[in-house]
Amino acid sequence: MADARFGDDAEPFKRPPAAGRLCVPVRPSAGGWATRLFRTPVGGGRTAVAFTDPARLRAVLGAAQPWIPLAEPALRALVEPLGVSELRIDPAFTAPAPAVAARAAAPKPASPPPAPLTPALTAVAEPRPLTALAS
Repeated sequence: MADARFGDDAEPFKRPPAAGRLCVPVRPSAGGWATRLFRTPVGGGRTAVAFTDPARLRAVLGAAQPWIPLAEPALRALVEPLGVSELRIDPAFTAPAPAVAARAAAPKPASPPPAPLTPALTAVAEPRPLTALAS
């Protein structure tokens, strides 16, 4: 007799994988801990991020990053009221931190005083690097 779960389907019933524990980065807040939200590289929308194990979280966000264990459905329910619908699990890409500290520590070469601006010249601000993941 055929199993009622399978019916006439040639493919056996496949149960979706269990959500399991995810390591979710958090930050201190007035009420305890708040989930860290990030920005996507393209479009800049807010994104929730989680990792499948603490070692992956530390590799991307650093050893000092606090985290809490949450299941995927719990994380989605937590960020949905904030308008966040995207969840990235184990993101590997992050832009490097701005080199401001490295530039400040390096000795500055002596330079002549800047020439005054004329109407034909305009000041151009130094370009700043963009980060893929930001709080």
